[in-house]
Amino acid sequence: MRWLLPFLIAATLMGMTPACAVQPDEVLTDTALEARARTLSRELRCMVCQNQSIDDSDAPLARDLRLLVRDRLKAGDSDGQVLDFLVARYGEFVLLKPRLSWHTLVLWAAPVAVLLLGALGLVALARRRGSENIASEPAALTPAERARLAALGASKVNSDTA
Repeated sequence: MRWLLPFLIAATLMGMTPACAVQPDEVLTDTALEARARTLSRELRCMVCQNQSIDDSDAPLARDLRLLVRDRLKAGDSDGQVLDFLVARYGEFVLLKPRLSWHTLVLWAAPVAVLLLGALGLVALARRRGSENIASEPAALTPAERARLAALGASKVNSDTA
């Protein structure tokens, strides 16, 4: 019975291969063009699923986009021309990784800005805590405090000797 668990885990992991939605009838006979098409398909967002590339999506629109990419490549377009064509047709949203431009600058700069603000906040917090922890000379005991301390010390000595 102990051998069953590792077997089930191995079988589960072997079944977890990445799914590709590319159908056999879409595949180009030219392997170089097919490799370019697959690379481009991984960079393009499925407009139906919105969180998958068209290479991974089974949606009919994703299939149409995969076929369109392959048609453009067969026509002799470069990778950049194919992407430009699709961006002109569907907008920047079709790209899974948006290009750096003036209207996507906030998208690219926001993570860096958040990290810098967090680092500045940590530095300010460390400085504040550091200045609070700097101890000045302790205050001298008042005569009443000295008398009380002497009385406590005397009572402790008397209780230890008894």
